[in-house]
Amino acid sequence: MQPSITHPSRVGLILTGGGARAAYQVGVLKAISELLPRGAPCPFPVITGTSAGAVSAIVLASNAAHFRRAVLAIDQVWRNFEVSQVFKADTGSMLRAGLHWMLALLSGGWLVPPPHAVFDNSPLWALLRRHLDFEGIPLSLKGEHLRAVAVCATSYSDADSVAFYHASTQIEPWQRAFRKGVRVQLTLEHLMASLAIPFLFRPVMIGGQYFGDGAMRQTAPLSAALHLGAERLLIIGVREPQGHGPMQKTRPVEPTFGQIFGFMLDTLFMDQIVADIERMNSMNEGLPSPNGVERRTQRIESLVITPSKEIGDIARRHRRALPFSLRALLRTLGAQDSGGQQLMSYMLFERAFTRELIGLGYEDGIRRAAELRDFLQVRSSSRLRTGMRATRSA
Repeated sequence: MQPSITHPSRVGLILTGGGARAAYQVGVLKAISELLPRGAPCPFPVITGTSAGAVSAIVLASNAAHFRRAVLAIDQVWRNFEVSQVFKADTGSMLRAGLHWMLALLSGGWLVPPPHAVFDNSPLWALLRRHLDFEGIPLSLKGEHLRAVAVCATSYSDADSVAFYHASTQIEPWQRAFRKGVRVQLTLEHLMASLAIPFLFRPVMIGGQYFGDGAMRQTAPLSAALHLGAERLLIIGVREPQGHGPMQKTRPVEPTFGQIFGFMLDTLFMDQIVADIERMNSMNEGLPSPNGVERRTQRIESLVITPSKEIGDIARRHRRALPFSLRALLRTLGAQDSGGQQLMSYMLFERAFTRELIGLGYEDGIRRAAELRDFLQVRSSSRLRTGMRATRSA
């Protein structure tokens, strides 16, 4: 018995940022792929991604004709990740970077210029250049398996959140307060700009402007997908919505730099999208139920998938998988104890950690298979039920 799709209204997929935590999204996508027939195209004609989520967005868009094949390609990269594939973390590189910072500080920038970032992410440039096929996006658009894909970045020049998008139809660029959409032929530069976490990675120049991580000024993270024609939204986040973080203490303890920076990244990648979902739901409550063509303008349905377990706790169990030099840096920043595990979880690009997150995402997706099936309007299958029984028994 094969599942089938009954051509639902246009569903947009939103993949948030989150560094190494984005491995969780891969697991959810794997679960979704098992809802669909073999060889089925991507069920999301509109895809938007920010920061690490933008990587998966590009892979899905470039192979939209074969959803399961695209998910498998993402899975193969994430389950074999090492920190050395993302940024230079060997002892020599870390010592050189530390010396550079020290000389710049001691000389006030006279002997050597200030560093552009804490880490050199040239390995990530090389990795993505090998594995991504941006030329596949026009083919997906031409084959009508994709309507639009966007990656979000932040302009350091005008402080706007910019959605760089490639679309098949005449979707006009838009301009709103502190956000806009720019139609482009997507390249590795656009993706790396979205991945450029402030302080950690160097900004990227595009069209005479420098851009950084897309989450920095993303006050309305759902808007790009709606501008691109999405009528319903599936949002895969990387933090549990309850907000029970590791900073809760029985007595007040002054936070370390690592805790503060981890808290900043947590806010950067997740808080805005939670607020935007709340605004959208509040608007929906005052609107009539969707009806035919009015659905896009009257009501936006959404489904949010987030981790069922605290990812910071998982990161703490795998902290020894990090290179020694990076562990030393995190220890210096106060990010190796229970209070600093948030920062560690964003930087833990090691296979032991990413594989557990992929497994968690898959389990959460299977557990919510009925919701996903209804949202995507996919009929159930014996194959899916078998997979669910196997997951429960495991």
